[in-house]
Amino acid sequence: MKLLFVADPLETFKIHKDSTYAMMLEAAGRGHETWAMVSEDLAWKHGRVTGRCQSIGLTGSDPWFMRGDDAWRDLADFDAVLMRRDPPFDQAYLYATWLLDMAERQGARVFNRPQALRDWNEKLAIARFAGFIAPTLVSGEAGLIREFLAEQGDIVVKPLNAMGGAGIFRLRPGDPNLGAILESVTRHGAETVMAQRYLPEISQGDKRILVIDGEAVPYCLARIPKQGETRGNLAAGGTGVARPLSERDWQIARALGPELKAAGLLLVGLDVIGDCLTEVNVTSPTCFREITEQTGFNVAGRFMDALEHAVRREA
Repeated sequence: MKLLFVADPLETFKIHKDSTYAMMLEAAGRGHETWAMVSEDLAWKHGRVTGRCQSIGLTGSDPWFMRGDDAWRDLADFDAVLMRRDPPFDQAYLYATWLLDMAERQGARVFNRPQALRDWNEKLAIARFAGFIAPTLVSGEAGLIREFLAEQGDIVVKPLNAMGGAGIFRLRPGDPNLGAILESVTRHGAETVMAQRYLPEISQGDKRILVIDGEAVPYCLARIPKQGETRGNLAAGGTGVARPLSERDWQIARALGPELKAAGLLLVGLDVIGDCLTEVNVTSPTCFREITEQTGFNVAGRFMDALEHAVRREA
């Protein structure tokens, strides 16, 4: 197959932990062609969606890739287009999904589906599965957030479009910085945020459960906060520990899996703290390499099996 990865600049990859790199490595090992581009190089011209793409050879050393052919190519010429650009889900990301939508209508196979990337906001998507979540409020109104804090006693607030723990605050009654924090995160009421009851089980890890083509990988990565930190995200200094899924983890994954698959979401990262679903990550889920290195389970292999099957299914 000829695979196109729409991703962040290759020079920014940290290959010791990058899941897109793990996908590329698995694809190359199976004899597939790997191509890459940034979403800013998508274009619609002469009635077709094209991209400025480069063929990529993996070196196994530093630098980790070699650039080959560099040309504008029709996205429908690839067997699969993998949208792997990291958040924030901003205007540029939104425009990219619209162009990828157009490419789909012209015959391109895009994973995850562009419409699903828009429909499944990584924070708000949990509202589809209210039976699995902690008490939650979505609002930009400081007064409502204060009321929610008074009810719950201990909450976290976070933006709806970020990743890696960016912009997350833990709030408790009497915090002298409460007003300033709410002004900052809501931009004086102009920005909608999510508030959730603080879950003390975060000390045991914020679990990332990978769901591939509707089926859960049997191991999660528990991201354990560093001392004095509320956030378990690896980008915020958390430590990743791979563990078998618990009975509750399986329950959540099996309940969500069929709906995720039906929406065209080939790869999803569910975030679970304790027994509660906290996020549904659809843009560029990670943790492939950490789970594989600690358990021996080939996550990238499972993903590539699913991708190959999906391409055959849609051919």
